[in-house]
Amino acid sequence: MRSEAMERLDALVGSWRTTLSDAWFLEPADQEVPGEATAEWLGDAFVVVRWTMEGEPGGATSKMVLVLGRSDANDAYTALYHDERGVCRVFAMTFDGTRWTLNREDPDMFQRFVAEVEPDRIAGRWEASEDQGVNWRKDFDLVFERA
Repeated sequence: MRSEAMERLDALVGSWRTTLSDAWFLEPADQEVPGEATAEWLGDAFVVVRWTMEGEPGGATSKMVLVLGRSDANDAYTALYHDERGVCRVFAMTFDGTRWTLNREDPDMFQRFVAEVEPDRIAGRWEASEDQGVNWRKDFDLVFERA
């Protein structure tokens, strides 16, 4: 049986078209990178989000996985992240049905994702800080549109 808090994550479940844009690391600056994502339940306790971004023609495709769960004892969501580079990260997460945040404060870097959630659209941005959260830079915008 799903808890009420986990049931809220049902708003994320489904198939999505994604667009990464306004990234400081892309040339030209207005380049958009299409992709797709799926979010599905794993039992009643987890939501698994698989996101794939298309590479340049002949280039590598990026694949990322988020596993969303919850600690009842801490009354908090947690997200585990992994990608094709072998990177593994743990994010504190909040989700109230209309706002979704992921946040990590690790020795190598602070990162956060902040998004507004609508029934058929999630509009967010990834930010990073290399000075323990004193200064933040936007990495990129990320939009999910229900397929």
